Amino acid sequence: MLACWLLAGALGAVVLLYALVEVHYFLRMFVTVLLARFCKKPVHILDETTIYGLCTTTDVDTLLYHMNNARYLRELDFARADFYERTSLYREICSQGKGVVQGAATIRYRRYLKPFSIYMVKSKIIYWDDKSIFMEHKFITPRDDFVRAIAICRQRLLDCNAETVMAALLERGVKNNGTNDVGVTQVTHVRPQIPPEVARWLESNEISSATLRATDNVPVVTTNF
Repeated sequence: MLACWLLAGALGAVVLLYALVEVHYFLRMFVTVLLARFCKKPVHILDETTIYGLCTTTDVDTLLYHMNNARYLRELDFARADFYERTSLYREICSQGKGVVQGAATIRYRRYLKPFSIYMVKSKIIYWDDKSIFMEHKFITPRDDFVRAIAICRQRLLDCNAETVMAALLERGVKNNGTNDVGVTQVTHVRPQIPPEVARWLESNEISSATLRATDNVPVVTTNF
């Protein structure tokens, strides 16, 4: 009898935990960081990293036909965690400042992912300025090597300079010739030219910010009918 009560209590605790916290999200994030830190080889800060995913029944939309649009952005959390760990980007940011947050994101869907499709997310840094680092993420199906979706994300650094962070990582370097020996110095790279799509995107963000700032100063007028 006691065993039945203990089992019922354990099951109730699991149900309550899943009701209050998205357990599988945090579990997968833990596994992603663990694998990136201890099982995968480190890479240079300007190299591209790859993680694999599977479109499961929990990822599809209400039509049960393709991956939910919001899930793409959610998958980027795991892609960034893998990139941060393998390039030491997050540790370097924390050593110089307070951390990093997602400042903005844009995504373009080109062809949907069907349920039970295997895909990979390729991530790399394409630009940075004094305050932010810009990453590009591509969702690619290995069977046809087709880019299903492409996203650009702006990572805003807190209380540290992005140029200084990148300079430190570029100077420290990680030799990416198959051996991936940590600590091998490479030639310092110059900040790349801003891609045209990123430049136009930033212009759009500035217009949006200006519009919001203007509306913030407009007093609210109520009308009684």
